[in-house]
Amino acid sequence: MSQPFPNDIPFLSQMGVEFLGMANGRAEVALNLGEQHMNSWQVTHGGVTMTLLDVVMSLAGRSLDPDARSGVTVEMKTSFLQPAGKPGHRIMAKGFAFHRSTTLCFCEGEVYDGDKLVAKAMGTFKYIKRLDIASKL
Repeated sequence: MSQPFPNDIPFLSQMGVEFLGMANGRAEVALNLGEQHMNSWQVTHGGVTMTLLDVVMSLAGRSLDPDARSGVTVEMKTSFLQPAGKPGHRIMAKGFAFHRSTTLCFCEGEVYDGDKLVAKAMGTFKYIKRLDIASKL
């Protein structure tokens, strides 16, 4: 069963992304695909896939630092292996943090449509401590 996201993220709520959990350098999210997630070829838009990868890797990194409010993406590389599903499918993203320093975390992510691996990514994330960041922007 899904849980609320650790931080309220309107974009993810509007997309319908479900937070499944995060702990010990791992995280999982899922999405039930609808027409709004499709591209002109009627398969999942690459931006949807990349969003799930970005989020799940950031969550995996954050799970290693209890003082982190967020993990801001520094860089991300994504490989699309095959189409990520059609309306009615449920896709799942899994993230794994494989190395961290004081301020950075290095992660991998994968998106699955059932048992099919559809995309894989690597990313670097900068930890943001629990401060009121918005007031400083």
